[in-house]
Amino acid sequence: MVQVGCCWLYAISRYGYPPSLSDTFQALKDMARLGFRFAELEGVGEDNLKVVYQNRHPIKNLADDLGIRIVNFCPVLPQVVSLNDQERRNAFSLFDLACECAVFFGCRTIQTDSFTPPLTFQGARPYEQSIDFNVDFRPVVPEGFHWSDQWTVLVESFTVLAEKAQRNGLRFCLEPRVGEMISNTDAALRLFDHAGHPNLGFVLDTAHLHAQKELLPLSVEKLGSRIFYVHLSDNDGRTNEHLGLGRGTIDFRAILNGLKKHQFAGMVGLDLGKIPDLDAEMVRSKEFLVRLLEELEIPYEV
Repeated sequence: MVQVGCCWLYAISRYGYPPSLSDTFQALKDMARLGFRFAELEGVGEDNLKVVYQNRHPIKNLADDLGIRIVNFCPVLPQVVSLNDQERRNAFSLFDLACECAVFFGCRTIQTDSFTPPLTFQGARPYEQSIDFNVDFRPVVPEGFHWSDQWTVLVESFTVLAEKAQRNGLRFCLEPRVGEMISNTDAALRLFDHAGHPNLGFVLDTAHLHAQKELLPLSVEKLGSRIFYVHLSDNDGRTNEHLGLGRGTIDFRAILNGLKKHQFAGMVGLDLGKIPDLDAEMVRSKEFLVRLLEELEIPYEV
């Protein structure tokens, strides 16, 4: 059974990054108004994560009143992959707090990113102030940076996070994204080969992978049972825009068939954002997805 849900990019697009506490409440109300019963939630950095943690009871009470189940929690903690040992240890402690939130909300999964490498950027830096798409980056590798050192940290850190999540009864998933250290399917597989933790899985994000020129049905086949969670949005393959389903060139039928083959069961979240007519596109995309699920005889909840 898959759950058709709403991703937190909706809230970010409506209310900013990260949304304030009052806007978080409003975003949940918006999701319910649009007909969603499954959602994800984020805690961005130490300050915002602690606000979410301190207000976890009223957030969950509101979600329960609205009939929304929070099934995925995403702590955004770039320091989990810092080359500085103390920063990394502090971030691990914050991840423990995030796990407590995720368990309290009743989540199945806890998610994070691999984040931007510590390079120098001439101009825009990926995801520095917000989540932006169709941005050109000009990175410079600074003197003294060695990828082998960073890779060792990635492997060790995501092994630690996978283990922490498992001890809390959560599945840990990493999202490959454009401009980050794990940005495509084969990088994800390489990380899994080196870390090897059975609780390490991945988010299949169609927009980011399509912008990386991936063959998306092959990505599904490669990752298989390592897909713990799905983000669906569309684009033309030239940028990582997160458009409504059917507004780009992604073959969602082939992707869903692949997920069916590997017996995926979990949330398939609509990850639309930074587009005009966002509410209308969310509703239309939900209807688009439900029609496909019915045609492919994939059991779903919405």
